[in-house]
Amino acid sequence: MLIPVFGVLAAAGVGAAGVTGSALFDFALNPRSERSVMARLRAGEAEGFDSEAAASDPQRFEARRWFEESKQGVQIEASDGGSLRGWLLPVEGIRASDDGRSLESLDGATGEPRGRVFGILCHGYSGRPSDLCIEAQIAHSFGITVLAPAARGHERNDDRYVTMGWRDANDLLGWIDLIRAFDPAARIALYGVSMGGAEVMMASGLALPPNVRCIVEDCGYTSVWDEFSVQIGMQLKLPAVPLLNAASAVCRARAGYGFKEASAEHRLRRAAVPMLFIHGSEDRFVPFWMLDRLYDACASPVKEKLIIEGAGHGLSSTVDPDRYWGAVGSFLQRYLF
Repeated sequence: MLIPVFGVLAAAGVGAAGVTGSALFDFALNPRSERSVMARLRAGEAEGFDSEAAASDPQRFEARRWFEESKQGVQIEASDGGSLRGWLLPVEGIRASDDGRSLESLDGATGEPRGRVFGILCHGYSGRPSDLCIEAQIAHSFGITVLAPAARGHERNDDRYVTMGWRDANDLLGWIDLIRAFDPAARIALYGVSMGGAEVMMASGLALPPNVRCIVEDCGYTSVWDEFSVQIGMQLKLPAVPLLNAASAVCRARAGYGFKEASAEHRLRRAAVPMLFIHGSEDRFVPFWMLDRLYDACASPVKEKLIIEGAGHGLSSTVDPDRYWGAVGSFLQRYLF
């Protein structure tokens, strides 16, 4: 998904670090750039997470149709102004308000401590919330109301720069508050894949309310710097320094964060809720070695690890669905329900 980004680096050359840094930022993180990954997706010239990671899954067509038929628009105010948008897939008795800014009971009652169960699902880079249609449908079948935000720079929020999960993690606090305003006793699980996995790990070290009972991450990366460094070295045999330094400086000036500070590994050192880490042993895109670093960094007194042998990036649930969903279901049963 990020591999095309580094063709820009080869074209620009190592010597023109500043130009290269700006080109990398625009291609990878600026959806308004005509040459960005997001623009190519909108034009049908590039493929996202859905087709790359799970095209072979026979459930996907039916699950996507269910997602599109069931979704209701929701939105929150962003901390830096404007609105952030996503989708609600509610269980019976819940709906989004007409303006999408609150949740409502079909009987008209709001704000009552009922202890309903919610899952916030976070998608991957260059994808969209419906890429997690199977996960959403499975959660819904267990009575979980699903909230699926679009990440910054993606789908309904493509008026913003992509933040690779970093600022999205803080946005999760707003989505959590949307749920808590409806049900102060709500029980909430966070789940993310790839960039979404990094996002929920980055959120793990924030001041999460006690409503957040557990977090499941699938193939997330240690940090934005580490992931970009892997891709530059693997694809082009080029050094991270000075190329990523230049791109990170551009990112800080234009999007307000740097690649090194955008670290799931560092945030995990303050994690307190139960966490399940999942990774495929054959993942080369977000390398398998990142799993142990993330797991070891996690300060939560309750943490579990699931390795799916033979699975590539984002393919763990497809390669071994029984083991994958058995582990996720057992984890949620213990800490969410």
